[in-house]
Amino acid sequence: MKGHDYKFLPFGAGRRICPGMNLAINLVTSMLAHLLHHFVWSLPNGVKVEDIDMMESPGTVTYMQTPLHVVPIYS
Repeated sequence: MKGHDYKFLPFGAGRRICPGMNLAINLVTSMLAHLLHHFVWSLPNGVKVEDIDMMESPGTVTYMQTPLHVVPIYS
């Protein structure tokens, strides 16, 4: 990466770094934790636990080959 092309860095870098980066990361983490905690998650109608494909896709970050679809139920 040559020059001053910062569009590939979400919060900038060096002297141009976003001062709210740590706050943003903490807020997103907290929001996700609250969503996971305050809902009861279940599978859609007609889907059994045995039908879930747990195969992983190779790469730098491991993720499910087939996305998991769940239904939130407010508790």
